[in-house]
Amino acid sequence: MRQGGTQAAANAMGVGQPLVSKLLTSLEKQLGFKLFERKRNQLAPTAEALLFHESVARLLDGYRDLGREADAIANTQRGNIVIAAQPIFCDTFLIGAIARFKKAHPDVTVRLLDVGLGELLRMISERSCDIGLGITLEAESYGANVKPLGRCEALCALPIEHPLNKPGAIPLPRIRHEAFVELPPASPLRTRVDYLMQTINVERNITAEMRTLHGVCSLVAEGTGIAIIDPIAELLIDHRRVATKPLIPTIEWEIALFAPDDRPPSNTAQAFSETLQQDIDMLKRNGMIS
Repeated sequence: MRQGGTQAAANAMGVGQPLVSKLLTSLEKQLGFKLFERKRNQLAPTAEALLFHESVARLLDGYRDLGREADAIANTQRGNIVIAAQPIFCDTFLIGAIARFKKAHPDVTVRLLDVGLGELLRMISERSCDIGLGITLEAESYGANVKPLGRCEALCALPIEHPLNKPGAIPLPRIRHEAFVELPPASPLRTRVDYLMQTINVERNITAEMRTLHGVCSLVAEGTGIAIIDPIAELLIDHRRVATKPLIPTIEWEIALFAPDDRPPSNTAQAFSETLQQDIDMLKRNGMIS
């Protein structure tokens, strides 16, 4: 189409002219229509040839686009990722991790779902998310691939003027008569605290419940009660109004990445996990987790 004759085409291709003529004749037989007319020692494309050329050009452009798309996917520059995470992580460091990931991977679509641990594990089991970020207090019985990221110890959050705001850890029996602000009964952390308090024959006075630790800490700041919280919640606390103290005995768990156990993570999910690790390392340096 561009060379105007078989000899010029042969020169451009680096082959002999008879081979080009043979290939052209063979293609016309396969297509069922004539591609060129000879005019003044040149080959002029037929109307059918021009239409066919447009179709071939579009097809070749499509193949080139597929190649670029494959390269982008391989380099984690295209695709999508669904992340299920417990509210405490959505309210704190996870937002910054997603923002940094998007700057490095602008064409990757990120969907973040704020869910409880039970829902997170259900989504992992049903393969409706790529990765989950949660805690390991109740994850042992689920068929998920669990990668621990860091160890946490629960803290007691109390109003800054509270009598228990003294140096040293707080023994659990010391808080038996306190008013508590708590997460819902299905929360793994509340379940663990309830169990420990039962072992020392303490029936707690739960004065308020909130769905998230953000709400719990806000009520503590208002003097509604004390709370036993995830150490990550320190990122949400106004330390002019709320103090945090370690507990005796300790209540421990791990932050972990959850993934379906029957398939490897995508390159995109792996790239996000590496970004997230930077935040985990920062939390360790700040002493929030170990």
